Amino acid sequence: MTGKFTNTRIEFHILQSFPVSCLNRDDVGAPKSAIIGGVERARVSSQCWKRAVRLALQAEGVAIAARTKLVAAKIAEQCEGKGASPEQAQQCGEAAAKALTKTVKDGASDTLFFISNSEAAEVAAACAANDFSPLGEKELVKLLKQHVNSALDGLDIALFGRMVANVPELNMEAAASFAHAISTHKATSEVDFFTAVDDCNCEDSGAGHMGSLEFNSATYYRYVSLDLGQLAANLHSGELDTAVEAFVKALFKAFPAARQATMAAACPWNYAIVTVRNGQGMQLPFNAPVRPQHGEDMVSASIRALQQRFAEVERMYGSLFGLRAKFEIGTQSGDIDSLLSALKQTIQAI
Repeated sequence: MTGKFTNTRIEFHILQSFPVSCLNRDDVGAPKSAIIGGVERARVSSQCWKRAVRLALQAEGVAIAARTKLVAAKIAEQCEGKGASPEQAQQCGEAAAKALTKTVKDGASDTLFFISNSEAAEVAAACAANDFSPLGEKELVKLLKQHVNSALDGLDIALFGRMVANVPELNMEAAASFAHAISTHKATSEVDFFTAVDDCNCEDSGAGHMGSLEFNSATYYRYVSLDLGQLAANLHSGELDTAVEAFVKALFKAFPAARQATMAAACPWNYAIVTVRNGQGMQLPFNAPVRPQHGEDMVSASIRALQQRFAEVERMYGSLFGLRAKFEIGTQSGDIDSLLSALKQTIQAI
């Protein structure tokens, strides 16, 4: 992969504070955590944030792909829309799914597969041109390679990549990299005990239901890197500006969906340093937990620590830091519209 954007990244160092919340649960329903610097921290997994960003892209009107085991059904639906009988559509769908994934049992593949609507439609169109006879594997792969257009349909494939074990030719390297969000400070879970009243039970004044769930509160450091060279290669088009704008908007608006009905943890960024750099990615971990000083709040202390760490790393990297542009966004300075405009200008100037 070569081009003018090779090895150029937009990096986001985001501080985002949530009060009572359970943004990302583990196998027992408790907020996820991690030990960092010998101290327990709150954690939200990278997969959780990616899912939230995909849904935010869709809410912005961006066409996203389907990540599904029901590849056969998706293609069969398109075939029926083009005039195939249910039997013909099923045969075409299952043949395509078997070529793209490992096995198909009871209509489902054994692995999730990223497939866009336009890809499914192209497969169905080719099947229709073949009197709805199933396509061979080589013909199918060639068709999908020719008609992949992530800028038009399936931007999330270009951003988050696609692995096809059976057909490596359809693999796509991810352009966006997400770190797990980690609290900048020590954070431990607490327990919420709750009761519910049975409205139709007039005989008993007690609770109709009792339960408990865990929650925490934290100021998170989020690191996200967007490889412009990889994104440009994945898009195969001149839609880089549009794709970056859609991604940044989704990144800004996305919230994990867990327990939103009961905790409404919908808090915007408190502060972010956004850079355009050449060179390797550079996360700024809070190995030493933040401890507010002189009456400051946790967010202010975290901002101060992030700015200090950024300056230290920039000094250490010297000429290898590769900084092209740096922007700040927060309640005291900068806004999302100015950031989008500045990023567009920076990209166009490269």
